[in-house]
Amino acid sequence: MIIEKKDIIVNGKHQRPILMDVFYDDQKKQQPVVIFCHGYKGFKDWGAWHLVAKSFAETGFFFVKFNFSHNGGTIQQPVDFPDLEAFGENNYIIELDDLASVLDHITTSNFEYNELINQENVTLIGHSRAGGITTIKTSEDTRITKLITWAGVSDYEKRFPVGETFQTWKDDGIFYVENGRTKQRMPHRFQFYTSFIENKERLTISNATKKIDVPHLIIHGTEDPTVALQEAEDLHSWNPRSELFLVKGADHVFGAKHPWKQKEMPKYLTIITEKSIAFAIL
Repeated sequence: MIIEKKDIIVNGKHQRPILMDVFYDDQKKQQPVVIFCHGYKGFKDWGAWHLVAKSFAETGFFFVKFNFSHNGGTIQQPVDFPDLEAFGENNYIIELDDLASVLDHITTSNFEYNELINQENVTLIGHSRAGGITTIKTSEDTRITKLITWAGVSDYEKRFPVGETFQTWKDDGIFYVENGRTKQRMPHRFQFYTSFIENKERLTISNATKKIDVPHLIIHGTEDPTVALQEAEDLHSWNPRSELFLVKGADHVFGAKHPWKQKEMPKYLTIITEKSIAFAIL
């Protein structure tokens, strides 16, 4: 029987909780673990991610998805962005620390579901911005045995503002990006940039990609308007042992949207979920 447990609180390093969901078959032992990381302006309950989780669990995986501590959600409202102050304080180092906290929580001997999982078999999946986070973490952490990125970015630095916009950000200490769906003005404090510069070598995704020596699957839609197809090709070139899987016609979210009210996944998301399951199960 597939069991779903939502909003488990994991304590992180940055004074805000990490909310985690788990999906699993309560009749199976030694289930390989899959940890899914959402992207920029994302959250664990976005769109059809719950259907992805169920598909993995039905195939015999222990599937984990979580909210980064500073993604803008709260314990009371994990969907969307009620805490814009936290969103503005987020940075890549915090997200790497959050992922480490989730990994630590799952791989401790007193983890609630320890008897059901295989701690020696851990796959990371990162969507969009989290493609970089999972790539960096995989290059650093020997607990991770496979990496899959969905529409993953290849370069964080080039996403920062330049010219007058950058100078205004530096002078004001904050700039805003509008969320097209919620219409919120989502803040980025200047520490987001300075934190990157202070940790630039670690946060350069090309450096991490070249170090990866575990199976690595790069999935990208050919019609992605948000992260260019060239970024997937760059990732593949930096790790020629990786597998590049292109989905013709797919956009950045593989046909999904929020909210997703259908009982089935969209076509492209079904394709990449099945591909990811086949890759992770080997």
